[in-house]
Amino acid sequence: MSNLRIGTSGWHYPDGKGTWNGIFYPPVGKRPRGFDELSFYAEHFDTVEVNSTFYGQPRASVTQAWAARTPEGFEFSIKLYQKFTHPRMFRQRLEGALPEGDRAAIEELSRPNLADLDEFKRGIDPLAARGKLGALLAQFPPSFKFGQAAGDYLMGLLQAFSGYSLAVELRHSSWSDRIGDTVGLLNAFGAAWVQIDEPKFRLSIRQNFLPNVPGIYYMRLHGRNAAAWWTHEKAEDRYNYLYSAEELVELTETAGAARELVKKAYLYTNNHYSAKSVANAAMIKEQLGEPLEGEYTQQFAERYPELAPALRVAPDRPIRGADRLV
Repeated sequence: MSNLRIGTSGWHYPDGKGTWNGIFYPPVGKRPRGFDELSFYAEHFDTVEVNSTFYGQPRASVTQAWAARTPEGFEFSIKLYQKFTHPRMFRQRLEGALPEGDRAAIEELSRPNLADLDEFKRGIDPLAARGKLGALLAQFPPSFKFGQAAGDYLMGLLQAFSGYSLAVELRHSSWSDRIGDTVGLLNAFGAAWVQIDEPKFRLSIRQNFLPNVPGIYYMRLHGRNAAAWWTHEKAEDRYNYLYSAEELVELTETAGAARELVKKAYLYTNNHYSAKSVANAAMIKEQLGEPLEGEYTQQFAERYPELAPALRVAPDRPIRGADRLV
């Protein structure tokens, strides 16, 4: 098995213009009884990056079910709960949910504590026990800037999750401006500095896409939709971008070279709008000479014709009453 795992950020996008239904997944009305999106996804890729854990602590009953619904060797990379990386966002949620009152209490509730840490670890234990836990992703907001307080906080987080494969996504240019200090801190804990492809603005981080530690490499492709990055009708519009084969070549070659230097490497496409992340993940696999496993829908092959010759396309079955989801 290759030490480079390629997948997408998330597997469940049911609503809106960016849905995967009827594109990557069969239309709801044409799904066989008992169709399961995660199991179908795992026929095509050997890893997925879970974003739902950012909005709520993972629950052991849920992650145990994930492990049961995927084959041996499949891995889940898990995004840290927002309280660990976005305390301001968490505080705003509290302010919206609680009646106006004690501001000090809200501030205190917004700070992650040992109970939060223990709850998160318990939630992912079933994946670790089955050998299906990939990396933990600590994604910080662009407002998280290099400085004494930020450095101390990051060090504490790295210590708290020591023993796990940890990947840290930093997005403000102050971290790359102090590249020696940043790499030194991450390297001290064996944490991967997440290499990100995204639209670049004045204060965006700059990176060389090289591994910083020998244990793990982590790359995320967010798309390059600069026009909709900060101004959009819906958040999903930001990720409405399809990389061309030519744009992917450099990223694919970089990931291919990086996997020769590390024990494990992960590459996730986050341009999820209309399953564009699936198309680009498949294109990357094809460029690396890896097989495109699983059956793809005819709708997917028609939407992304450049991939069609390499895909195994499922026949478009007529709808039968017994096959409808109930």
